This record gives sequence, structure tokens and C-alpha cells, in this order.
Amino acid sequence: MTDLVKVNALTAAELLKNFDVSEEAEEHLVPDTAPEVSINRLMEVGLYPDAIKLLAHGLPKREAVWWACLAARDIQNPQTDEDNINALIAAESWTKKPSEEGRLRCKLLGEKTKHKTPASWAATAASWCHGSLAAEGEPVIEPPQHLYAHAVAGSITLAAVLYDPVDPSERFVRYMKQGLDLARGGNGRIEE
Repeated sequence: MTDLVKVNALTAAELLKNFDVSEEAEEHLVPDTAPEVSINRLMEVGLYPDAIKLLAHGLPKREAVWWACLAARDIQNPQTDEDNINALIAAESWTKKPSEEGRLRCKLLGEKTKHKTPASWAATAASWCHGSLAAEGEPVIEPPQHLYAHAVAGSITLAAVLYDPVDPSERFVRYMKQGLDLARGGNGRIEE
């Protein structure tokens, strides 16, 4: 039994069908158990990017995008440009009230910021949760079911590395605590 009440009731193996982990991570996975077992083992050995991927794929879409927003917000500073601020605000707004209009704004801002920042990836994650990947007026191309989780994991991992390029482990731990809090039904806001 898991206390990660928001994580899909799938095994780690079922989630792992949607993404790859590092070779190093493979020996620490316990595929036929709840994802929490593998997440904890990956964290114990410091394989945070792999743990982030697994949790991102297990969380519901809104919670996952909110997690990316928390990490992106963490590294915002006075030098953050207006487009990235707007991308983050759009993603945060989408998590509070998902709509097609909000999704399209996230898509626009994700593309405008060229997918180079955590805020850009958070907005892109929201835009990949529903709707169409195609341009307006083109035939609908539904996003693959777990595409958003790839953007979420990218956003969070990038935030940690940008925060401390030499040793991001402290930020990885913080972001994992946020994600696990969300998975337990919390709001992801943790005390430092």
C-alpha cells in the first residue's frame, strides 16, 4: 500500500512503459510494486532525475504541472524576462482552472520562450495535457497521454541544475519533497 494517494494506481513497471530511465537507475527499480518503492530507492542513491521522471508520470496532470510551476517559481529572480514570467503565470493559471483558452496561451508562451527555461517547460507541459498539438485550423493531433510528464520532468530537472550547476542535489531533494507532498494530497508548498 502506498501513501501517495494522488499517484496512479499503477505499478512502477506500467509507468515505465512511457519513458526511459538511466542505466544506473534500472538496478534500483522494483517494477511490480507501487511507484513509491522505486521512487524512494532512486532517491536513496541520488538518482533524482530518474525519481522525478517516475513521479511526474504517476501524478495527475494538474498536480504534475503545478509541481513544475513550483520549481520554476523557485528560480525566478529580478533578471527573469517578461516572457518567462508570463509563461509561468499562464501555467499556474492553467493548473487552477484548466481551459482550452489557457492551454493555448501556455502553448504560445512555451513556443515563444523556445523551451529553454523551467517556466517555458511548465507552460509546455500544460499545453500538452489536452487539446491538439497541431496549429489552429489543422486536423487535430491529440498529445500522447504522458507527453506532459516529460515536460514536467524536464522543467524540474532544469530548475535544479540552473539553481546550482555544480551540485544540484539540495534542490533535487527540495523538489522531490514538493512532488511527494503533492502525491500525498498536499499543495506542494514545503518549509525549507
